[in-house]
Amino acid sequence: MKYFIKQLAKLTIWRFNPKVIAITGSVGKTSAKEAVFAVLKNHRRVRKSKGNLNNELGVPLTIIGDWEEEELKLVSRETPAGKKRFKKLFFWIKVIFYGIFQLLFLKKSAPARRSFSKGGYPEILILEYAADRPGDIKELLGIAKPYIGIVTAVGEIPVHVEFFSGPEAVAKEKSKLIEHLPANGFAVLNFDNEIVIRIKERTRAKVIAFGFGEGADIKISALENHIENGRPAGIYFKLEYAGSFVPVVLKNTFGKAQAYAAAAAACVGLIFDLNLVEISEALSLNYKPEKGRMNLIKGIKDTYIIDDAYNASPISMTEALETLKGLSAFAKAPADKPTIRKIAVLGDMLELGKYSIEAHESIGRLVAEIVDVLITVGPRAKFIAQAAESAGLNKSRILSFDTASEAALATQDLIKKGDLVLIKASRAVGLEKVVEEIKQIENAPIV
Repeated sequence: MKYFIKQLAKLTIWRFNPKVIAITGSVGKTSAKEAVFAVLKNHRRVRKSKGNLNNELGVPLTIIGDWEEEELKLVSRETPAGKKRFKKLFFWIKVIFYGIFQLLFLKKSAPARRSFSKGGYPEILILEYAADRPGDIKELLGIAKPYIGIVTAVGEIPVHVEFFSGPEAVAKEKSKLIEHLPANGFAVLNFDNEIVIRIKERTRAKVIAFGFGEGADIKISALENHIENGRPAGIYFKLEYAGSFVPVVLKNTFGKAQAYAAAAAACVGLIFDLNLVEISEALSLNYKPEKGRMNLIKGIKDTYIIDDAYNASPISMTEALETLKGLSAFAKAPADKPTIRKIAVLGDMLELGKYSIEAHESIGRLVAEIVDVLITVGPRAKFIAQAAESAGLNKSRILSFDTASEAALATQDLIKKGDLVLIKASRAVGLEKVVEEIKQIENAPIV
């Protein structure tokens, strides 16, 4: 079945010849995807991958059609093998018949601004290319070769490193994306990430760099937390290109990673002939980070939750903790409390192989400098707890649990009015259970 779906996706690319934007990196792929979509959605007919469709099965599914979330759950980890067999079979039949039908009858989209209103196959596809194991990028390039390749960031200890010989091998795998770009294509690279910017020599495409550093083509500056009525509401920053500046406000999300995603999207917008004002407006109005990625949520007991429970790596965990530190400095404490209390609920970072203990201990030392209370979940996260205690965090302020369900109940009992709670771990740890336990019943993001 996988082979047939892949061949159908290849035929679809050949038939409609869309511009493919492929995004890879150890962290920030989904945020970059959402930001690029936000910039282009009102100016081009564009389709983005949904959820975690970033592998040899997910990418072909996105190429073939725009499927409902409930349908995609059937072929995700949410539905174990052997379950809902008839629904799965019906979905695969639907995919095949729809794919064949559009090959025969669907028209191409005109490559012009606002062609999104004319129907037909998308002019642009925004796809995530995961590199969980050696050869993954090559496999995806065999399905769809991109016109634009975006590399977000690669950490010194990247996620999935346990399946590679080391961090250098991870970087080499991800660099294959820009190595295969055409000469008239574009490589959009993180200027501030040393590993990423080094691979610019491996492409014949035009390089456009984004970041905070002097020399970036799209430069980020003046990043600060956006506060409304004494509470955190989002981030504010400026984007500079060719001597011109525009302000950008992203609501209900935090961290440098979001600014990086916006800057990468701005690079893409410029490639498709949008100006900075159009890009800024599109980001401010349209950008909505996916669930579990530095989302600000109102919690019970008048608390705030930074929901970053979707995934974790050393680099993203560090950025999340730095964000927690910055937010507590700007947020206004309740009248009956002298300060904002910072609570971190942190779980295992998976697929780090021989670097696992070192990475968790490093996070623990950072935690001790930032948080008032630490809750850990999982066997690896206990190394975070041990290192935090050794670095000076009082043992009475550290709780460790084996499962997310146990941690959820403990967190509910622990939190008090005005607390700021960061929740982060690798997806398999299931810390969304903690979020569900302590969020407000109406589940309304703060706006």
